[in-house]
Amino acid sequence: MSWEKFVSAIKRQHSRCNGSLIEYDLTPYVEILHEIKTVQKTFKNKSDLQLREISKQNIQLVRQSGLSETHLIEAFALVSEGIWRVLKLKAFDVQIMAAVALHREKIVEMQTGEGKTLTAVFPAYLNALTGNGVHVLTFNDYLACRDAGWMGPVYTFLGLSFGCVREGMTTRERQKMYRADITYLTAKEAGFDALRDGLCTQISQQVVQRPRHFAIVDEADSILIDEARIPLVIAATGDEPIPDTYRTAELVHNLKSGVDFEFDDYARDIDLTETGVKNIESALRCGNLYAYENIETLTQINCALHAEHLLQLDVDYIVRAGEIELVDEFTGRVAEKRRWPDGLQAALEAKEKLTIRKQGHILNSITLQHFIQFYPKLSGMTATAVSAEAEFRNFYDLGIAVIPPNRPCIRIDHEDMIFKTKAEKERALTDEIAMIHESGRPVLVGTASVEESANLTKSLLDRGLKCEVLNAKNDAREAEIISRAGRLGAITISTNMAGRGTDICLGTDSKSERKRILDLDGLYVIGTNKHESRRIDQQLRGRSGRQGDPGSSRFFISLEDDLFIKYKLSELLPKAFAENNADGEIDSHILRNEINRTQRIVEGQNLEIKKTLCRYSSLLEKQRIIVFEKRNRALQDELAVDLFRGLAPEKFKLYQGQIGAKNLKDRCKKIFLAILDKAWATYLAEIAEIREGIHLHRLGGQVPFFEFQKVAVQRFDKLLETLGEDALTIFNNFEAEGDKLNAPSATWTYLVNDNPFENMLGFLQPGNTKINIDPVTGLFILAILLLNKIGKNKKS
Repeated sequence: MSWEKFVSAIKRQHSRCNGSLIEYDLTPYVEILHEIKTVQKTFKNKSDLQLREISKQNIQLVRQSGLSETHLIEAFALVSEGIWRVLKLKAFDVQIMAAVALHREKIVEMQTGEGKTLTAVFPAYLNALTGNGVHVLTFNDYLACRDAGWMGPVYTFLGLSFGCVREGMTTRERQKMYRADITYLTAKEAGFDALRDGLCTQISQQVVQRPRHFAIVDEADSILIDEARIPLVIAATGDEPIPDTYRTAELVHNLKSGVDFEFDDYARDIDLTETGVKNIESALRCGNLYAYENIETLTQINCALHAEHLLQLDVDYIVRAGEIELVDEFTGRVAEKRRWPDGLQAALEAKEKLTIRKQGHILNSITLQHFIQFYPKLSGMTATAVSAEAEFRNFYDLGIAVIPPNRPCIRIDHEDMIFKTKAEKERALTDEIAMIHESGRPVLVGTASVEESANLTKSLLDRGLKCEVLNAKNDAREAEIISRAGRLGAITISTNMAGRGTDICLGTDSKSERKRILDLDGLYVIGTNKHESRRIDQQLRGRSGRQGDPGSSRFFISLEDDLFIKYKLSELLPKAFAENNADGEIDSHILRNEINRTQRIVEGQNLEIKKTLCRYSSLLEKQRIIVFEKRNRALQDELAVDLFRGLAPEKFKLYQGQIGAKNLKDRCKKIFLAILDKAWATYLAEIAEIREGIHLHRLGGQVPFFEFQKVAVQRFDKLLETLGEDALTIFNNFEAEGDKLNAPSATWTYLVNDNPFENMLGFLQPGNTKINIDPVTGLFILAILLLNKIGKNKKS
């Protein structure tokens, strides 16, 4: 055993002792693989009709007696043979082993280009034999439709149905797709349908989803981690007045940095100075800005400050078709239907002089993390599972199976090139691209933002170098651009490559072109920034060296990059680097190690933040389950009827004689569901307000989470206590108050963006807007909280 393998084995053993659930030893999978291949050999001489008959018998057997491990071998052998006959593709051994791990509820780490789409067919077919339905959750509608269209014929060949749910489908179309044995769709579309189902009043006409059974998550790290804490929201159009956000935006635009406010690059925060507060009070004539009656104004000012100075056009968002569209930091794509919390969204719209859209009122919401946990059985695939092992284990209790590539990866990952300034980095980067391009070798450049992508494109065009650009402004051409990135002489610039779902193949159909690119050492991947998460860097590197092809990668970094500024890396560096005025590359192992160490620290901090956020949202999720169990009982059985019969027996008999038992049952159900939905929506709004200011309890020496938990439990208990009373009031006066039960005239769905200012630990829930407090006001609030606490102690 080599020294490197020995050290690696020691590290793995140490991780296992600390609770790691990562599987590197694939011996059990190899054994079952041999059994599958043995059975498949017996299928070679059978006709298509005979294979379909075997599949039909398996379906009948499993639906009668249930699914067990004994069915796996024949089912996987059938799928493998079916893939060959229908698609003329041979499933690799590693794909079959990965499929076994997926069926056994693992997160499977498979490198880019190893065929995850094909791998998912095996466990999807096996678990669909039960008739309970399997969902393959993808990152976007394009991938869902592509994968369903590509793999669907295999399911049809084996006697199962398949479907694809995409945005814009009607209720009936969705019902049909969900009734299929295997359904491909995005995770957020599945979540939105669950929210819509949670508001329906008639099962037969409006509920689209069946009870959830098994989900296979493609790009698992993107969906289960990066997108996990983003709330999905269903809202109703409201008539709430829109504040004069344009006036606030103009006022904030005229404030001067260093005079009216102080900007902290590290904390990604802005604080008003005393001068700034006085100028705002004078302009608005509002008196004390921090007075209770001005809390809404203060919130608007802070939102406007954040929109003006912390959120950048073509970095955090773009403007397209007269609307703000958010850019996902992990993928570089437009985050469809996503918005920031209402105050911040409106502030951005005012900043860009766009029409300010009404928020309406929230009817229900759920994070992707909690929605995904509704599936009794869950597994997933990604190329970067190991580096996210702690999050998969903590939040989903999922282990990881590391599957080796079908062919060994021979990609060379060069050391980072580090420069003192961005200007030096950009010059070196342009020179490198130009030099590589001369040879004809394809180059893929991963940038951090749309703005950086545009600047690099301009620099290359100035030197006569043409390039393809993939960013949030032209994401509709995504698949086409990526498919051509491996051609001879290609230069492709992408804001990010995470979750793209399309492989980069070297050359075209021409064997001679492919051979020439292989001789040039394959695709060269360049990263222009290090990300907070090492996973994102690894995903970019993974685009090169597909299926044993040669390739290489390198990152270009400057000490002025966002990562250095945000986390004050320059303060951690030895003085020799900080005070060095020399130009050119800084070649230092110490500096490279410090950057890698910082990434690990940031990942640890972000994990702790996610744990904290999860604690807050978990309480709400437990309450949601209680509410929707009541709702489902009212929808499906006699809960509402029994309630009103017990609360108002005389009125109940009177109504029964007037309108009949069936109509009365419908009326009882309608009243109870309407009151429950209204109470839950009101509770969500109250809890959102409480959560925004809960961090102020720190000033009184209290633990914010415990205070939040106490208040939330009290409010929820009150909701349940008054539910019957409110419903009875409507029931007794139905003729007069029946119009209050009308369903919303229009509903719409969106996502509330995760906290865009990651380093603000005061934000205890995605979407909160921080209220900045000067020292005097802070002491004043502290005194109030302490007096309040003393008063409570005296009473007790």
